[in-house]
Amino acid sequence: MKVKRLTELALLTAAALIIFVVELQIPYPFPIPGIKPGFANIITVYAVYHYRPHEVAMIAAIRILLGAVFTGNFMALIYSAAGTLLCLLAMFPLKKVIDEKHIWMTSVIGAVMHNTGQMAAALIILQTPQLLLYYPFLIVSGCLAGAFTGLCAQFITKRLQKYRKAER
Repeated sequence: MKVKRLTELALLTAAALIIFVVELQIPYPFPIPGIKPGFANIITVYAVYHYRPHEVAMIAAIRILLGAVFTGNFMALIYSAAGTLLCLLAMFPLKKVIDEKHIWMTSVIGAVMHNTGQMAAALIILQTPQLLLYYPFLIVSGCLAGAFTGLCAQFITKRLQKYRKAER
């Protein structure tokens, strides 16, 4: 891997981690665990469209691992990993049929899959079927958060394209 590419991946990982840590400082009024905007996923959604799958997986894995270290919440590592795995498995094929002008659509589906992965992990770990009562709320919040993060990633993509054109 070239140094420039590795530097880009490191910067994206750092940006995602910073966004993740800052987002944790925002108090959320929702009584349902797992509902949050997921602003760090703006970086992930952007990366899905501009980097190779193994590079995106690397960004996500390092962010999840360091996020758990920085917050001291290692249980979150399991939930985040399960959600991210399902999310990426859904988004990689979708990017082939959904173009950059509609990144938000891929993001919505990715967010729903992320919540599904987290719910599956919670059900396996906690062995509490009543958790499924949260699932509809997680799906709705996932759609809203996914649309927002996807629109942000779409905006970033558009701005970077203009920047790259001006650079030439």
